[in-house]
Amino acid sequence: MLHTQEFNEKKANQFSESLVEILNHGALSLMLSLGHRTGLFDALECFGPATSQEIADKAGLNERYVREWLGSMVTGGVMDYVPKENSYYLPPEHSKWLSRKSKEDNIAVFAQYIPQLGSVEDEILDCFKNGGGVPYSSFKRFHEIMEEDSGQSIVPIIVNQVIPLMAGMKEALLEGVSVLDVGCGRGRALQELAKAFPESRFTGYDISNEAIAHAIRETKQEGIENLNYEVRDASNFQVKEQFFLVLALDAIHDQANPCQVLENIYHSLSSQGSFMMQDISGSTHVHKNISHPVGTLLYTISCMHCMTVSLEQGGEGLGAMWGIEKAQDMLQKTGFKKVNINRLDHDFQNCYFVAQK
Repeated sequence: MLHTQEFNEKKANQFSESLVEILNHGALSLMLSLGHRTGLFDALECFGPATSQEIADKAGLNERYVREWLGSMVTGGVMDYVPKENSYYLPPEHSKWLSRKSKEDNIAVFAQYIPQLGSVEDEILDCFKNGGGVPYSSFKRFHEIMEEDSGQSIVPIIVNQVIPLMAGMKEALLEGVSVLDVGCGRGRALQELAKAFPESRFTGYDISNEAIAHAIRETKQEGIENLNYEVRDASNFQVKEQFFLVLALDAIHDQANPCQVLENIYHSLSSQGSFMMQDISGSTHVHKNISHPVGTLLYTISCMHCMTVSLEQGGEGLGAMWGIEKAQDMLQKTGFKKVNINRLDHDFQNCYFVAQK
């Protein structure tokens, strides 16, 4: 049915203004990513008003590029500018959210997703026209960005906030149990657990050769001996009641065959074991995500990474916004009798499913 509502000129103009703002913010995201990767935000930490040359010198960068970058920071409201002194200043209230010293609050880490996703736009365009998907290999920095992401979102809290969500699990890990991480990436979370619980034995599976090779190097450098990794497709591993704890941290919705992966996880758990699944705290129903603080970002990441890497493998293409309702339903259909959904006060993006047989 066609809408016959009279055209609202005021509404059209307001929307036009919001689109211009979107363009500015999109451009600013690219500059935030560059500020992080070049170390400019770290150089500006606790650094008083300075000229573009002084800032470039401190960061060891080319002044002309730094000067143009500073222009985007000033016009984007990130930095202050004093015309008489031709100097730039990053307020500490802004630096708090942009510096590597903010180990759990660095928003610039997330800004890196924007240029990374933009790098596969042509391939995604082809998928819109012809179907299919984009392979993991097209995302040159995704594992690197995910490592930084998990390094501030899950690694700092996994021992003292995430593990305690499972009753008695911390005590069991201290005594010594077998743990599997499905889709472990570069293994940062597993390394943290292995160091905290030396009596337990940890294994990480990931389909990426690059990620596993990096994880192995890091583990050796850290001198961790109770942790090993395997390059393995999670839809193909078949072990029976081998692990007391299985983790899947931001991983299930990327799988080509998530139902099979969940079934494999179910069978790999001991009868008294637990499955901990960290995933996006969103709804299966789009109208319920309108007020989500980063709903648009999550749907974008889903369309241009999570969904498409699954479809490239001939998979289901769940996507990051598969939603709590669908996730809970799939866990129950897998055979898990008890499923609890937990949220942490500081984390509006994720929820933590604890499932038991």
